Amino acid sequence: NIFSGCYMFTYDRNKCSNPLCSGGMGLPRLGGQGGKGGDVWMVSKKEVTLKRIHDKYPHKRFVAGVGANSSVKGLKGEKGGDYELHVPVGITVTNDDGRVMGELNAEGDRVLVAKGGQGGSFHSAFTPSKGQTKHIRLDLKLIADIGLVGFPNAGKSSLLTVISHASPQIANYAFTTLRPEIGKVMYDDHKQISVADLPGLIEGAHLNKGMGHKFLKHVERTKQLLFVVDVCGFQLASKTPFRSAFEAVQLLTKELELYKEDLLSKPALLVVNKMDLPDAEHKLEELREQLENPEEFSHLLPHDMIPRTNLAFRDVVPVSTITGLGLDQLKRRLRGSLDEEAAKASEPLHRERLGALRPSRTPLPVWGP
Repeated sequence: NIFSGCYMFTYDRNKCSNPLCSGGMGLPRLGGQGGKGGDVWMVSKKEVTLKRIHDKYPHKRFVAGVGANSSVKGLKGEKGGDYELHVPVGITVTNDDGRVMGELNAEGDRVLVAKGGQGGSFHSAFTPSKGQTKHIRLDLKLIADIGLVGFPNAGKSSLLTVISHASPQIANYAFTTLRPEIGKVMYDDHKQISVADLPGLIEGAHLNKGMGHKFLKHVERTKQLLFVVDVCGFQLASKTPFRSAFEAVQLLTKELELYKEDLLSKPALLVVNKMDLPDAEHKLEELREQLENPEEFSHLLPHDMIPRTNLAFRDVVPVSTITGLGLDQLKRRLRGSLDEEAAKASEPLHRERLGALRPSRTPLPVWGP
C-alpha cells in the first residue's frame, strides 16, 4: 500500500472538512496558499532486494510529508517532503488494475506512484485536497543478455555451469531449477555476457501451470533467447506423452506465443544438448530436416499446440556438457549474435552523428559585375 501525503491534522481557524489532507491549509484573510503535499517515488538502487524491503517495512505502508499551512510569516506554505523508496533494479510497478505505472531498468531510475494533494488557495476556498492513495505491486524481473528456454531435464543448469561461473542446483528429476540463476560467461578480452537459467517450462505454462508465469515474466527482460533441447527428446512423467526434440522446440515456441507473442521477435539460438548419447548424430540430422520444413511435420503435435509462427534460429549448436563438445563454438556464437544486435541498434545513432559532422553544402553567393 502506498499513501502519499496522508497525515491527519486540523487547523484552528478553518478546520479541514476531510481528515486526510495532504496539502497545507490556505489563509483566507491574507490570500495565503498552503503548501503542496509530498509525492511518493520508487527509486532503483543496486544491492537492494525485495526481501530487505519486506523485512524493513512489514506494514507495507509509505507516507510522504504533508504540505505546510499558510501563515502570516509565510503566506506560501512549504511543500511536504517527498518519500523515496529504494527498490531493486528490474522492478515493474503496476497498480490494482494491472496497469504498468513504470519500469526501473537502471540504477537511479524513478517512478512517481502517488501524488501529493494541492495546498489550499483562493480557487479551492483555501481548503487543501487529499493526496493520492494507491495500492501497487512491485514485480521483479531478471535482466540478462541471454535467457535459457527449455523443458525440465533438457540440461539447462548443466549447460550454465560449464559455460559460466554459476552453480545452479542440478539433479535427475523433473524440476531442478526452482528459482532463476544468473551466470557470467567470461571471454579472454574480459567481455562478459549474462545468462539466466530460468525454471523449466511444462506444457500449459502460459496458463500458469508449473512454474508458469514465474518463469515467463523473466523471459521478457532478456535480450535474446537460447532454446535448449535434449537431442533424444523427453517425457515429463509416465502419464504424459513422449516428445521428440522437434516437438519440444515447437511446444516451447507455442508456450511463448500464447503467453506474449512479442517474445518470438527476440533473436533466438538453439542448443541441441546431450550429443554424447547413442544415436545422437542421426537424431540431430533428423531434427535439422524437421526444422527446415516444419509444416511437413506439424501432424506430430495436437492442432492447438502448433505455433502460428515458426522461429528462424540464428544457429543450431550441438553440444555435450559431459564431453565439452561444441561449448567453445556456443560461447563464440552467443557473443557474435549479441554483437550483431548491438551494431544494428547503434547504426541509426552512428548515421546521425556522421551527418552532423559533415559540412553543410550551402551554395556560395554569386556576385554580379
